[in-house]
Amino acid sequence: MGGHDSGSQHQFTGFAKYFNAYTITGRRNCVLLTYGCIAGMVLLFKLRPKKQAAVTSHPMQVS
Repeated sequence: MGGHDSGSQHQFTGFAKYFNAYTITGRRNCVLLTYGCIAGMVLLFKLRPKKQAAVTSHPMQVS
């Protein structure tokens, strides 16, 4: 029958144990990491301080 070969178990260590393309948990962790990075970048750009307007005239200048 077609489908998942349950006889071959992958034994991952280190980084590949949590982020891999062979297990459902590894795929889920990759997706969550990607979404987290995107959300972090959005928050970084949204919460950073705004630039102040440039001064167009000198305060001591008399017109």
